[in-house]
Amino acid sequence: MTRPGAPADIRIFAGLAALAFIAVLVCGALAGLAVEGAGDLSGALSAFDPYLLRVARFTLWQAALSTLLSVLPALFLARALSRHPVFPGRGFILQLFAVPLALPAIVVALGVLALLGRAGFMADALGKLAGGTWPGIYGLSGILVAHVFFNLPLAARLFLEALQTVPSDQWRLASQLGMGARAGFRLIEWPALRQALPGVAGLVFMLCVTSFTIVLTLGGGPAASTLEVAIYQALRFDFDPARAVALTLLQIGLTVLVVSVLAWLGANTSGDANLQVAPPRRYLAAGGAETAINAGLIVLALAFVAGPMVAIVAAGLQADLGRLAGEAAVQRAAATSIVLAFVSAFISALLSLALVAARRALSSRRRGGRKRLFEHAVETGAGFVLVVPPIVIGAGWFLVLRHFGDLFAVAPAMVAAVNAVMAMPFAVRAVRPAYDAASERHDLLCAQLGVSGWNRFTLIDWPVLRRPLATAFAFAMALSLGDLGVIALFGSDSVQTLPYLLLARMGSYRTQDAAGLALLLGLVCLALVLAADRLGRERRT
Repeated sequence: MTRPGAPADIRIFAGLAALAFIAVLVCGALAGLAVEGAGDLSGALSAFDPYLLRVARFTLWQAALSTLLSVLPALFLARALSRHPVFPGRGFILQLFAVPLALPAIVVALGVLALLGRAGFMADALGKLAGGTWPGIYGLSGILVAHVFFNLPLAARLFLEALQTVPSDQWRLASQLGMGARAGFRLIEWPALRQALPGVAGLVFMLCVTSFTIVLTLGGGPAASTLEVAIYQALRFDFDPARAVALTLLQIGLTVLVVSVLAWLGANTSGDANLQVAPPRRYLAAGGAETAINAGLIVLALAFVAGPMVAIVAAGLQADLGRLAGEAAVQRAAATSIVLAFVSAFISALLSLALVAARRALSSRRRGGRKRLFEHAVETGAGFVLVVPPIVIGAGWFLVLRHFGDLFAVAPAMVAAVNAVMAMPFAVRAVRPAYDAASERHDLLCAQLGVSGWNRFTLIDWPVLRRPLATAFAFAMALSLGDLGVIALFGSDSVQTLPYLLLARMGSYRTQDAAGLALLLGLVCLALVLAADRLGRERRT
């Protein structure tokens, strides 16, 4: 175990610095909201009007519907995949179900429009079925389709992971007893699914409650607006700080409630599911009728998930990609996106490593005693963004910085900082297991040899942490590249990222240009996430 000394002190100091960075970012935003609300208390209180209640009601309603439409089919889909552990293309389907996590929300929104919009690829066929002109997919229907696209594969993977935890002995005994499919579901599969159900449903509900980009691009107007979109509209279009404060307070209260319930349920808030492509055992044999039903479920889910992806590629290839690549505005937006994503990913990996190292140092010093407040803080510091969403942090700093000169001049710093903190839950998840395992092996020997500080990091820790940090960096960079939350508030003609430019092209009805930009952005983010996944798999093997 690590003895109290310089190495532990350095790690604890690094963790304290990381916590200070997060605290300044989050608490500064909350302080700005508090000061703004106190300065116009009557205006903030008057903002709690029927409009705000309607927005809050719609936020909860669309999240509840999205959760139901995502989780219920995912139960049957996961069971269908578990009942057929070996068939041609199974590995491809599982990999395809991981792709939505890699795609930026604005890219998916454009894919939904390209497929189901008024001028989409399916518009004529849907119009004939509807007996008239297809009206498009804007509003609640578009939001639900996009949310289910994201969350159905995620929920199915998490349920399948739960089914794979069933001990082999149970399946062996069920086979020996001649147990049928119905009894196997009731006695073996349903208990595992029921245990995972609250956490999965809570996670999907939280993701839908805090959805910003999907609602902004597919909502279609004030009638389908959530709290986060209403905050953005109150600041960028109406410039009504009092209403923005009221909306933000309600949003924080809602997310605190949802995250508290998730913590109580033990949900996997990072949304990650590590699945084996080919499970090592077979389950109870499925009959002919059940096989046909399961095959139909899998094909329908595959078509639903693949449809927007194919539409993104098809619409993007119809754009003049050469002209887009040569436009000065696109080049500037791409350069800005890459630089900001690189900076935010570097900060995210650095902060995550500092928190993980501080946690290990404090745990070693404690030696089995009770955890103190600081140790709890370094363990949960990366999850602050779950309680205070990025758009809320951006809104708070928007209100603070408007009193100090050019508000939009600080856009790069705000985007990099908020995106770095936003990616920390994923980065910590990638770094912490490797760091803890390496510390368990090397701490005592390093203490005996007097290897500490920079020498220990370069000679002992870096070879072990290189791949986990690369995984965290690639994933954080992908998240930052595709994010629209903070840049939507702070973006301007002089500071644009690719998602911001894509939204602007969509708003000006330059749909082919938007499709081309979406294709390029989606491919880059997908490549980064695949690289992160490959690095993580190589580390685990």
